[in-house]
Amino acid sequence: MKNNFLNLPLVNINKKPSVNSEVASQILYGEKFKILYKKKGWIKIKTNFDNYIGYIKKSKFNLNFIPTDKIYKLKSRIFKKSNKKFLPTNNFLYFASGISKKNQYKDFIEFEKNKWIKKKDTKKINHYEKNFIKIFRLFLGSKYLWGGKTSRGIDCSALIQIYFYYNRIFFPRDSIEQIKFCKTKISKKLSKGDIIFWKGHVGLCINQSKFIHAYGPKKKVLIMPTNFTIKLINKTANLSVKKISNIKNY
Repeated sequence: MKNNFLNLPLVNINKKPSVNSEVASQILYGEKFKILYKKKGWIKIKTNFDNYIGYIKKSKFNLNFIPTDKIYKLKSRIFKKSNKKFLPTNNFLYFASGISKKNQYKDFIEFEKNKWIKKKDTKKINHYEKNFIKIFRLFLGSKYLWGGKTSRGIDCSALIQIYFYYNRIFFPRDSIEQIKFCKTKISKKLSKGDIIFWKGHVGLCINQSKFIHAYGPKKKVLIMPTNFTIKLINKTANLSVKKISNIKNY
């Protein structure tokens, strides 16, 4: 199976080969994947980063791609160059997407033929962001979207995973796999970086008393008091905390 690289800004990964099928996740520009098989205009893929399997629409993808930079902004507008002027399009690349720098003119980077983004929106591909709180806060106010992983919409497990994907460190996609992967924290005292798991939900402590998560009932990414959140989820969903880990362990 050959490696393929997505050359579209964002594509839904469906559970079945149908637009009416549930969107299980998404794949970003520059992500590497393998084609398992093709079926009536659809292909079944397996992503290289987290081994996620699902269906995307058949298209012509990049086969040779060496990322040099990555997006360090919630979304970076794509421009077209005309007579030394850069004209904005309605398309964007999203946070953590990898690009291959082809050319540079003034403050813009060309990543495909006459597709440019602002250099200030990027970091080198090997840039490592230690400040996980900074990344999570970028998504504050983003709407909740099941299967989403960008500022257009993101779910609870993708919010946790996107920090690791930006740093190109393996971390599972879905909370059911994340809870299996993560080690239980020994201390019961909550602290900065604690990942709290419920059945089907996950979020992160930004300090001892505040908690950030993509919360379905509120339909967005927000910060809430930690103890209040634990009690609220127990009251409204009858779910208790299943595991507490810490992001610094990975």
